[in-house]
Amino acid sequence: MSRPRSATANAPEPPPDLAEIARVARQSGRIALDTEFMGEGRYRTLLCLIQLAVADGAAGERIELVDPLEGDLDGSPLADVLADPDIQVVVHAGRQDVALVRRRLRTEVRNVLDTQVAAGFAGMPAQASYDSLLSKLLGVRVAKSASFTRWDSRPLSPEQLAYAREDVVHLLELAATLEGRLTELGRLEWAREECVPLQDSSDEGDLETMFARLPRVRGLPASSQTIARELVRWREDLAAAQDRPVQSILGDAALVEIAKRKPATSAKLEQIRGVNQGSLRRRGRDLLEVVRRGGELPPQASTPDARPPTLDPDDAPLIALAEALVRGRAREAGLAYELLASRADLQAIVIERRLGTDDADVRTLRGWRRELVGAELLDLLDGRVSLSVREEGDARRLRIM
Repeated sequence: MSRPRSATANAPEPPPDLAEIARVARQSGRIALDTEFMGEGRYRTLLCLIQLAVADGAAGERIELVDPLEGDLDGSPLADVLADPDIQVVVHAGRQDVALVRRRLRTEVRNVLDTQVAAGFAGMPAQASYDSLLSKLLGVRVAKSASFTRWDSRPLSPEQLAYAREDVVHLLELAATLEGRLTELGRLEWAREECVPLQDSSDEGDLETMFARLPRVRGLPASSQTIARELVRWREDLAAAQDRPVQSILGDAALVEIAKRKPATSAKLEQIRGVNQGSLRRRGRDLLEVVRRGGELPPQASTPDARPPTLDPDDAPLIALAEALVRGRAREAGLAYELLASRADLQAIVIERRLGTDDADVRTLRGWRRELVGAELLDLLDGRVSLSVREEGDARRLRIM
């Protein structure tokens, strides 16, 4: 196994040559990526470190640690590589890693292969940890000693630097091993398809989504909902400017109550539970101005939630039967069950079948999942096939008839 080039324990970390890393990544066709970040006490999670690994020919694996907290960092060579669809970007459980890098480098990330996702198609648990996959597939154990340290402090300690390198030093080899297994099983394209949505991972919120998450907001009159939207907008802007969690500016329950009561004076505002004295002193006048401004806007009610059909007591045994089929097929195929269906997916399928409407819009009935088990599941619920148990040696197997 190749050894990464790295700094000695007490030497300062040399600045990364991202142009050289980009060249090597294009030559080899892939790059491994991981990140360290801090989310506590901030408006948005702070990206603190980017770890990269590339296969550098005869020189072995090359590891670079990129400090995104450097104000003069030119990340454009790395951004170009990550956006190149001809270069595979390897991550593990990388949804947040991709989201953070997309935002910090202002780039797209294409051709993602997530080793946690790929492992599920190779018959391993859907949420398999990086440590467990390294141990099982490569016979490698890593020391995890710095995961809960302050990644936003500088300089980083030798222990932190060593920990950061360990998160990518075997990642390319792990991906290659999983790709080999999936190629033999004929499932590599399934795994790649499953990774496509990761390319659009984002931690950016939109106003309507934030508004919709407020408790009981849809039960308010249209005029109060309009004020609530203005309060959400004001809260987001202030939290972003101060880099603070939105709930520290104004809690959800207090926000909804303000929108409901529409206070016009400080005395009225003070009567609302959840608006503390500190908030009144610092932001009372601003809150009243937002309420006034929202009250002058045309009332805008939200579209009521499209509530799914409710479960019938008779649905429960059908859901259990459907789950038995899916689990049986997952076991036979050597797939993690969670890749095929969730309980919510099965509930939706059973309800729509009972109502005689169109097929439920769930992943189990689309693409490779429909081919593997979805179509068969519909046949089972429609009575065209039956499910039984047969003995095979010391094991008991499901049988479709």
